[in-house]
Formats: sequence, C-alpha cells, structure tokens
Amino acid sequence: QDYFGVCSEVMIKDNVVVVYEVLEEMLDNGFPLATESNILKELIKPPTILRTVVNTITGSTNVGDQLPTGQLSVVPWRRTGVKYTNNEAYFDVIEEIDAIIDKSGSTITAEIQGVIDACVKLTGMPDLTLSFMNPRLLDDVSFHPCVRFKRWESERILSFIPPDGNFRLLSYHVSAQNLVAIPVYVKHNISFRDSSSLGRFEITVGPKQTMGKTVEGVTVSSQMPKGVLNMTLTPSQGTHIFDPVTKLLSWDVGKINPQKLPSLKGSMSLQAGTSKPDENPTINLQFKIQQLAISGLKVNRLDMYGEKYKPFKGIKYMTKAGKFQVRT
Repeated sequence: QDYFGVCSEVMIKDNVVVVYEVLEEMLDNGFPLATESNILKELIKPPTILRTVVNTITGSTNVGDQLPTGQLSVVPWRRTGVKYTNNEAYFDVIEEIDAIIDKSGSTITAEIQGVIDACVKLTGMPDLTLSFMNPRLLDDVSFHPCVRFKRWESERILSFIPPDGNFRLLSYHVSAQNLVAIPVYVKHNISFRDSSSLGRFEITVGPKQTMGKTVEGVTVSSQMPKGVLNMTLTPSQGTHIFDPVTKLLSWDVGKINPQKLPSLKGSMSLQAGTSKPDENPTINLQFKIQQLAISGLKVNRLDMYGEKYKPFKGIKYMTKAGKFQVRT
C-alpha cells in the first residue's frame, strides 16, 4: 500500500519486478532485514509512470544507486542530512471500536484497537518526547523500532528519533476491563408475525457517549432473513437501498443531529405460507467521530530536543467503527 496506493492482484502483476526487489531487500536468507518503508523507498524507488517508461527503454531497474545514508548511522530508520523549510510534526490518534450490543442495549463485548500515525518533516536529527495524560489506559502496545522501550517502561513517556516522513509510531489495544464507552445506540423494533405476510421494521440511531462531538458518516446495514421479499421503508434522513436478491438492507444516514434523531420505519412483505424467521437480523454500523479518542487517551505534550528551531506541532483524534454490531 505504501508503494502502490492499493494492494490488488492487478497491481502486483503490473509491478512484479518492484515487489520482488522490495521483498529481496526486506528478507535476508529468510530473516527480516530492512522493514522501514522510508529506507526501502531509498533503496527501491517507488514506481512512477516516467520511471517505468525510462526502465523499459534503458533496461534499468528501480534499485537506487547508493546505500541509504540511514543504514550507515546508529539510527538506521532515518536518513541523514534532512532539510525542510517548514518544520512540522503531526500526529493522528485513530481508534477503531469493535463492539457487540445485545437486544436490550447491554454491551456483550467491546474493545478498542488504536494507532498513532505520524507525519514528521523536521530538519536534522531531532529527538522527540511525547507524553500522555493517562498512559495507563494502553495495554498490549506495539512500538515502532525508534521508540526507546526502557524509558516507556520506567516513565510511560515515548522518547524517539523519528523516521523522516510518514510512519506508525505505535499501535495499542484497550480491552473491555476498562469499560469501553459506546458512542452510539440503536433503538429497534423488528417484528415478524406468525401466519402473516407482513412484518414491522423500525430503527432509530442516536449518540450516546460522544463528549458533545458530532457522529458523522453513519451507515447502517442489515442482512435480512431469506423469507423477506421486499421492504417499504421511509427514512427521516439519508437514503436506503434494499436488494431483494441478496436481502441486504443498507441505509446511508450521514450526520446524526441529536435534536432530530434519524429513523427508518416501514413494513416488510414476507413469503406467503412460510413460518416466521427463527432469529431477528443483526444491525451493523459504521460511523466516524472527529476530534475524539473514545478511550479517553489524550496527548499531554510533545517536546523536541537536539535542534534549535521551533517546529509546528499538531495532534488530531478520530474514532471510527470497526466491527460494530447490534443484535435485535
């Protein structure tokens, strides 16, 4: 993905030489060797149309003509002699919440997978420290090789010389023991009657624990039982589609306005003569909440040592749904 944007069969077939060259640098006799994408990009140049044309004509390859400067220093993930006119460091805290909610609204399981992605464009050899308000939240943390693990163990502070450009600083996991907050709720009334060819369908989506932030990009999907022939539904906002072949209902809600909650109501027509379905459908949700880390994780401060200039620093938070399921 780093090299080609998308990782698909067609992409790999088109760039099989580059993929082979990258794998050759990453593995040495079957053992991982260079896995830092910034270093790999210096060794094997990412393919561009111009480069591909030149290679075809001249028969050359994407292999760089000199060893990455970082490989020759004690900081192998960072190239030396980096210079920028605007010095900036951005960090994105992105959390994905996986949850299963039962029909009464209680949480069966909930956990958060989080990552901190960084885009660091700083001159020279900066040494950064990043501290959190509540680092105890994080368990099962996996770090980029640049993080000094001893310092994290003793002080719960991230201290590192960052690679140049984009990289993933750490990924973490917040488990159900910390009582993960559920940001949205679904009110539902889905009923099938015995010996009737009609059923009721009503769902309403609303915000729950969002610290006053807007829930946006909401989509609701549900796999209906085989006996449902068609659905006549009216959404209070957004658009919905029911596919009578795959029996998949999807509703694109958009933003949730807490004053006027979005709802989807109507009836279902069922196959005549069939008994009512054994179980009600489950509802799957997708959503995004900007400027909120649902675990409550907050960056306290970011400091830079080793260089004289003052960098521009920015931190963004985002929560989104992973596998978020409501049973009805």
